[in-house]
Amino acid sequence: MSTDVDIDFADREQILKLLDYTPAMIKDGTKEKKHNTGVYFHNAAVNPFTGLATKDYKNAEDLGWFKIDLLNVGIYSDFESNEQIDWLLSKEPAWELLEHKEVIQQLFHIHNHSDTVIKMKPKSIEQLAMVLAIIRPGKKHLIDKSWTDIEKEVWIKTDDVYSFKHSHAIGYAMAIVLQMNKLSYNF
Repeated sequence: MSTDVDIDFADREQILKLLDYTPAMIKDGTKEKKHNTGVYFHNAAVNPFTGLATKDYKNAEDLGWFKIDLLNVGIYSDFESNEQIDWLLSKEPAWELLEHKEVIQQLFHIHNHSDTVIKMKPKSIEQLAMVLAIIRPGKKHLIDKSWTDIEKEVWIKTDDVYSFKHSHAIGYAMAIVLQMNKLSYNF
């Protein structure tokens, strides 16, 4: 079974201080380095010299190890409370904000892709998620397609080039909507 669990935090270091974990390891040729976000919360073999897991995270899954990625998503520190986040997410965003470069440049993950966002004119979280997928190398070839054609292909997994999974793209699209609504409601 293949899994991919990501959990977003305003500051991942705060939570890591409270937990017992083993950092995942990436093998790069003959060098071993710490995985940027991956950790194991179960009993994983640890290299006593590096403090990292002994198996490359790609091979560790075959052994039944379960890696969880704890991600820093700094935009969450811009909000006062979970209640504020819930309230902002309950509102329909002003999608026309995504027609303005100066607004897009303030938004998470799409700030450097204003031309693509303006061209595609997303009008829903699903469409915004597809934009997030299309700005990744694995799906760039879909930029000039219709929404119908994009939808047919955008979530098909490709092994050779980096692309976004649907669940990740939806989560990040919701984070962008959160930012858009914060701008709209002057928080």
